[in-house]
Amino acid sequence: MISTFLADDHQLFRQGLRTLLESTEDIKVVGEASDGQQSLALIEELQPDVAVLDIAMPGLTGIEVAKRLTRVAPDTRTLILTMHADCFFAVEALKASALGFMLKEESFDMLIGAIRTVAAGEMFVSPTLETPVLREFINMARHSSDGSGNILTEREREILQLVAEGMTNQEIASKLCISTSTVDTHRKNIMAKLDIHSVAGLVKYAIRHKIVTL
Repeated sequence: MISTFLADDHQLFRQGLRTLLESTEDIKVVGEASDGQQSLALIEELQPDVAVLDIAMPGLTGIEVAKRLTRVAPDTRTLILTMHADCFFAVEALKASALGFMLKEESFDMLIGAIRTVAAGEMFVSPTLETPVLREFINMARHSSDGSGNILTEREREILQLVAEGMTNQEIASKLCISTSTVDTHRKNIMAKLDIHSVAGLVKYAIRHKIVTL
């Protein structure tokens, strides 16, 4: 079950969205808010799997909330849901560590897919904005967001460190008291987020971002 939080200052839209989402088998809405500050506080308290945030909200924008969630709810993945069909906002959202950027003009089925994709630690961008140029901008923005690799969750950073230190999936699983399949899933998510597909590449990234030292 994917625990989901909704933030939008239009009450009618938010309530309608909640009703639709709760009709699915694998999504549960655990909270909602109409402004940025309240959203930040409630997400910190509830620690949902996914936060679906509008950009234009009183107090804090959805992009600013996404940025602050990396500190107070690092395991919550953010999906920006907005009417702003502008590549600039998409890049800014991804720089703020959001994993998804979707337009409100898209279908409900696509929203369900986007939530599932983001919950799995993968990136989603509305097809109408998904162009090779935007993809390149997104990759550049995410890799240079603040030099700390904060697009990874705390668990992913922990596993990246152990991978970079030369540990196998089985050794990592034993150390962290989790299954090898869970380690493998985290490892695939790390590679997808960083667009790095070799252990050597992960080691270089970990050293560059001071997750491990030489």
